[in-house]
Formats: sequence, structure tokens, C-alpha cells
Amino acid sequence: MSDIVVIGSANTDMVVKTSRFPEPGETIIGGDFFMFPGGKGANQAVAAARLGGKVSFISKVGADVFGTQSKEGFIQENINIDHLITDPNHPSGVALITVNAEGENEIVVASGANAHLTPKDIDQASSLIASANIILTQLEIPIKTVGYLIQLSKDLDKKLILNPAPAQSLEDESLDGLYCITPNQTEAELITGIKVDSKEQANQAANYLLEKGVKHVVITMGPHGSFYKSKTEQFFIKADTVKAIDTTAAGDVYNGALATGLSVGRSWRDAIILATKAAGISVTRMGAQASAPMLEEIV
Repeated sequence: MSDIVVIGSANTDMVVKTSRFPEPGETIIGGDFFMFPGGKGANQAVAAARLGGKVSFISKVGADVFGTQSKEGFIQENINIDHLITDPNHPSGVALITVNAEGENEIVVASGANAHLTPKDIDQASSLIASANIILTQLEIPIKTVGYLIQLSKDLDKKLILNPAPAQSLEDESLDGLYCITPNQTEAELITGIKVDSKEQANQAANYLLEKGVKHVVITMGPHGSFYKSKTEQFFIKADTVKAIDTTAAGDVYNGALATGLSVGRSWRDAIILATKAAGISVTRMGAQASAPMLEEIV
């Protein structure tokens, strides 16, 4: 049994640091090049495992060197990969990432095998999903597969956290009965139509999602903090002030930490504090999975 089952993407991130982002049609000379394991699903699985979560990861990679390296990395992180599928017909996913001097990033993803994770693949892991305390997924796999997983989780009465990233609109059917959704400001606006630039607007967006049937709403607001609301409770957790050098996987670390906190019985407030601290540490480091902190680093 795994406390946490993460279903999502696995990529290899190719990162170039540069003083600024190029304009369309412009070539600029960048600085250091790095290659890191990434993908939103994989990042969240690693973040959860490093914080003490017992994690299984369901994903699909290619029969190539990137896929092999991904598997080796998950094993080193003590993540169960019994349901990590090797696709002989499609390459592993890759992400091309540019990071500017302020630590902001621009990312283009070639999904590869991630785009071929199917409801059938989810069915083959249904017994694993049924045994989990927390299920965590994102939107770097096909939306049809995500929808199937959401419905399966409802049928099994399981607690599923949906991190709706990369941003895209969602059907009301997916929101109705959903245990938890964790949009950032951009994602919250896309889903609700409400611009989220303040706590008051975050409250309005959260109300919209609660009315659609979501049970718990966590809206992340970058360096400002996080807004939480359910039918019985609401609060705002401020983020620590840090010097960001790479924000690439901050949201993924946050979600992995949140899942870990909830899986071991922490309150929503304490789980969000854990997630906020973990994400704050991650932005002070380069890389995606490489930036995820260990539990002993969080004080």
C-alpha cells in the first residue's frame, strides 16, 4: 500500500540560464546549460517522497535513454514504479526551459509518451489507487484520462487532489464532488473567470469552485502565499520572503508537500504551511526535482 499515488507526466528538462528572454525572432547568447529530470507528475512524486511520503507513481515514458534515466531516478528516491509504463512507440517527454536573471521561466513541453497515458492504463492500477490515502494528478497527461481518474476516485470514495496545471478549462462534471483543487492565480482565473490579484478575489474564486462542488480549494499566490477555503473554514498562509533563482517546480513541490501532509493526517493549515515552506526552499535552487527539499530541511 502507498499513502500517496501520483498520476502524471515524466519529462527530462533542458534548461538554459539567460539574462533575459529573447524577443520573437531574436537569438541571444545564454549562459549555463543544465539537464534535470522533470515533468509535473514526477516532480510532485519526488517532492512527496523526499518529505517522507510513501509514494507510487503512475506514468508513461519512452523506450529511450531519458526513460531509463527517469526510472533509475525514481528508484533512488524510493518511489514505487510498478505501474510506470514503457511505451515502445513514443519518445519520453522533454521540456525546454529558459530561466532569466530574476528566476522566472518560460517552458515549452513536447509531451511524447505522456500524451498516451490512457484510461486503460489507469484501470490496470485501480487496486493501487483504491488503497491510497491521497491521489494527486495534474494536466500534463490527456484530459480524458484525468477525467476518468477523477470519476474513478469519486466511485472509490478516494481523496484526489487536482493540480490544474498547465492551465486549461475544466468541465463542471470534473469539479462536482472533487476533493481538492490547487490552482495558481492564472489557473484560477481561467477556470472561474475571476481575476485573482488579492485575497478578496481569491475568496470569490474559491466560492465559485465550492459552488461547483469542490470540497477544498487551495489557491496559490506565488510569493504572497496561499488562500484556503472549504464550507467550514478559510484562511491565508503567508509565504516566507526568499531570493528566487528558479521557480520552475515551485508549484509541483507545493503540491507534493501538501499531499504528504494530508496523507499523514496533518490539518489543512499545517499541511499548507508545510507546502509553503517546501516551495519556498525549492525556488532558491536550480532544477525541478533537484530543488525539492528533504523533510529535515524544513524548520
